[in-house]
Amino acid sequence: MSPSITVATLQAQPPSQAQLVDVRSPSEFASGHIPGTINIPMDQIESRLADLSSTTPIVLICQMGKRARMTAGLLEPCQLQLSILEGGTSAWMQAGLPIVRNVRSRWSLERQVRFGAGLLVLSGVTLTLTVSPRWLFLAAFIGLGLTFAGLTDICPMAEILGRMPWNRTAHCKTRVPNPDLSRSCQ
Repeated sequence: MSPSITVATLQAQPPSQAQLVDVRSPSEFASGHIPGTINIPMDQIESRLADLSSTTPIVLICQMGKRARMTAGLLEPCQLQLSILEGGTSAWMQAGLPIVRNVRSRWSLERQVRFGAGLLVLSGVTLTLTVSPRWLFLAAFIGLGLTFAGLTDICPMAEILGRMPWNRTAHCKTRVPNPDLSRSCQ
């Protein structure tokens, strides 16, 4: 089992003394992470072992510490020098330490799917109790969809949510050069 490291201990260390690895999803990482960390999501960690230091200690970081501990369990056979940041990024922020934000904060797609599925199941159960027993099929359908997604790693709800306007990435249009400006610069 990998040892824990406190926020105060991590902050007191020189940055070159440990490799900081954030195991959250890219959108969670972009919404706020500890300066100097690299992002290797938990589901990619085994395929990105070459990105991990074999000479310096590695501090695994997530939001609260649970995913970091699970990732440490996956990496245990590799015999790396691992530790987990106690309380994760949340503890770092509560200590008033700096956070790097890359983009406008938005919910991760996984969080949106959990929220949508939970809301649909709750609606189905509420409608079953108040309107008609047939609404139970809505909750059952969502349960079936989540089971399908877990077995196949294909999530139709995530596909639909990924196409929503709030999940589209911004694309910058390339400006057409102004011929009048280019002549005046010559």
